Amino acid sequence: MIDSYEKAGKIVSKVISEASKLIKNDLAIIDLVEFVENEITKSGAGIAFPCNVSINEIAAHYTSPVNDENKIVTGDLVKLDLGAHIDGYIADSAITIMAPGDDLEEKFDENTLAKNQKLIEASDAALETAISTVRVGAEIGKIGANVEEAVAKYGFKPIANLTGHSLDQWNLHSGLSIPSVNDKNTTKLKEGDVLAIEPFVTDGVGWVTDTLSPYIYRFLKDKPFRMAHTQKVFREIKKEYGTLPFSQRWLSKDFNVNRLNASLRQLSQAMAIYPYPALREKTNCWVAQKEHTVIVEGDSCIITTK
Repeated sequence: MIDSYEKAGKIVSKVISEASKLIKNDLAIIDLVEFVENEITKSGAGIAFPCNVSINEIAAHYTSPVNDENKIVTGDLVKLDLGAHIDGYIADSAITIMAPGDDLEEKFDENTLAKNQKLIEASDAALETAISTVRVGAEIGKIGANVEEAVAKYGFKPIANLTGHSLDQWNLHSGLSIPSVNDKNTTKLKEGDVLAIEPFVTDGVGWVTDTLSPYIYRFLKDKPFRMAHTQKVFREIKKEYGTLPFSQRWLSKDFNVNRLNASLRQLSQAMAIYPYPALREKTNCWVAQKEHTVIVEGDSCIITTK
C-alpha cells in the first residue's frame, strides 16, 4: 500500500515539474490540462481527478470544458492541481506559478508584482508549517492554527472554507478535513493516515463561493432514470470512473455535448452525481495554493509528492 502511494507521488511530482515549465503567456488552458492528464496515463498511473488549472481569483475546481478557449496571460497566478493513483492509492499535489512574459513589468506595478509573489511565498510557508506539525497524536485544529499564524506573518489570510483532506483507496476525500484556520478540532492524527494538505492564501476576506458552471463531477448513488440517454451516461460514469471525480470533457468523447450537459444536469439535480463548480474568492482577490500528500508516521510524516 505505501509503495503504491509513493509510486503515485513520484509520478505526480514528475508531471507537475514538467507541466509547470509550460506555463506562459497565451498558453491555452485546455492544452495544459490535457498535457498533464496524458502524462499521468503515459506514466502508468490512473488520473485521480481532472487536472485543475485555477487562475487568479478562481481558487479551485476549474478544469477545461469541451472547446475551452481560455488562455493564460502574463502575470496570472496559475494554480496547477493534479492527482494520480496506483491501484486506487492517490497522490495529490499543487503549485502556484506567476505566468512569465516579456510585458510583465508593463502590465503590473512594482507593488502588485511584489504582493503576488508574496502570496506564492506565503502558501509555500504555510504548507511547510503544516507538514512540520504533522505527527501521530497531532490535533487537526492545531495544524490549522499554525497555518493561520504562518499566513498572518505575510499579512494575508488563509481561505477558511477550503481544507485539505484525508485519502484512502479509491477515495479522494475520505473523512478528515485538514483546516487552514484554528477550527478547534481536537481529532488526533493516527499512524498511517494519508493526508493531502493544501493551504490557500489570499489578500481578500478568506472565503470562497461557487461559480455557475461545474465541469467536474463525482458519482454519488444509484438512481433510476427514464430518459435513455441519461441512463447511458450514468452507466458510463459508473463503469469508467467509479468513486473518483471525472470531467464533462472526458465524457464528450462519446456523447453529444448538448445532450451530455442536459443529462449531467438531470443527474446532478437527482443527487446521483455531485457537481464541483469552480470556486471564486468572495471579493475577487487573487489566491495562491501549495499542496503535498503525506503519510503520518511516529513524530513526522513521509511526503510522497516531493
